[in-house]
Amino acid sequence: WGWKVISINGNDVNEIRKALDEAKAETQRPTLIIGDTIMGKGAMGADKSNYENKVSTHGQPLSAAGASIEETIKNLGGDPQNPFSVFPEVAELYAKRAKELEAIVAERYAAKDAWAKANPELAEKMKFWFSGKAPKLDWEAIEQKANQATRAASATVLGVLATKVENMICSSADLSNSDKTDGFLKKTHSFVKGDFSGAFFQAGVSELTMACVCIGMSLHGGVIVACGTFFVFSDYMKPAIRMAALMEQPVKFIWSHDAFRVGEDGPTHEPVEQEAQIRLMEKLKNHKGHNSMLVLRPADVIETTIAWKMAMENTVTPTALILSRQNITDLPAKGNRYDEALQAEKGAYIVESDENPDVIMVASGSEVATLVEGAALLRADGVKVRIVSVPSEGLFRNQSKEYQESVIPTGSKIFGLTAGLPVNLEGLVGANGKVWGLESFGFSAPYKVLDEKLGFTGQNVYNQVKELLA
Repeated sequence: WGWKVISINGNDVNEIRKALDEAKAETQRPTLIIGDTIMGKGAMGADKSNYENKVSTHGQPLSAAGASIEETIKNLGGDPQNPFSVFPEVAELYAKRAKELEAIVAERYAAKDAWAKANPELAEKMKFWFSGKAPKLDWEAIEQKANQATRAASATVLGVLATKVENMICSSADLSNSDKTDGFLKKTHSFVKGDFSGAFFQAGVSELTMACVCIGMSLHGGVIVACGTFFVFSDYMKPAIRMAALMEQPVKFIWSHDAFRVGEDGPTHEPVEQEAQIRLMEKLKNHKGHNSMLVLRPADVIETTIAWKMAMENTVTPTALILSRQNITDLPAKGNRYDEALQAEKGAYIVESDENPDVIMVASGSEVATLVEGAALLRADGVKVRIVSVPSEGLFRNQSKEYQESVIPTGSKIFGLTAGLPVNLEGLVGANGKVWGLESFGFSAPYKVLDEKLGFTGQNVYNQVKELLA
């Protein structure tokens, strides 16, 4: 893989020092130091029996494993009565190094100040980049084509971000033309060894590695990082996603091909349980008491613009953008669709509503448009309906009780539609309603055939709501 690899005796401090010096001298490649070690090196029992390489020394204190602390310290050449003594020559070395570091730091600050005075505009830009603040953008000015897949709408936004946000880096796991991160790539180029003038990271088929590298860039600071792949492959990324949430790193995870409608690729590529898994991160709090992740599944092209606005303005946790492969009919609007879709910033909002509705229908993503189809059939039958788009239940639950009640009143008849597991919406629908979801792996067929066979049609919405109301 082109790494410098050094194998050493990991119990020999001289070999460790030599390897570190060798690693620091390497200017072209990352270095991997493999230290072969003996577990419990030097550990002894009170009877001077050997405790090295015992399983018991691996996961508990030596004393609990049965070894003697006193005999172990003696065996390792230390003084059991004063095991943590700092030798005078060590204290002297550290004191000397502290003075050297003070001088080095002062010199570097002086050089930085001189550079800032000579380059005030660049200095201001660098200060802003490392502040972690969100860039200011005219989101409403982004022109979306009507009735597109939300992955295509995301590509449109990424094209704008590539030209407007200088410190943004986007990545893809060998799928940029499918997850539509190529919207970003088309406005820049990939960076390669020796040339970092581009802003796109081609990670190859290695989703976990990509996520880890992007989190590393975020931890470094100064850059805004996004990475994309198919939603089903989020499984490979889970350990890294969890770490990003734990470390409060605002990486943007772009996941396309969001449901069973990936038909021709078959059940292996069709996410069913993945949405439920990733939405758990909205229920899990970080150590500041906030939702550990923002998870957004937009319902049409304009909601996708709003979702990206929310993702870019979320500078304190990771964000997930869950996007459709297939085209979606735009949601109806009484006035300016952008202004109405801005309500998505509250996690859920009323798309349209009759007065005193008989039923409230809730969904996220492409299923909201299916509710609109079903609503037309229900209204023709005299049923009054309300349609609610819920891109983020976690965010909706953070709103005031009054707002939540105004959108989904307690005691209402509620119908939920989800292309994932029913549990995605059961918390919103409650015992008074019903959820139509998918409770099995997907199937191989074109998505329109699957919609018909699996009941994701306006007609089935009509049937299910009529049954609920009866």
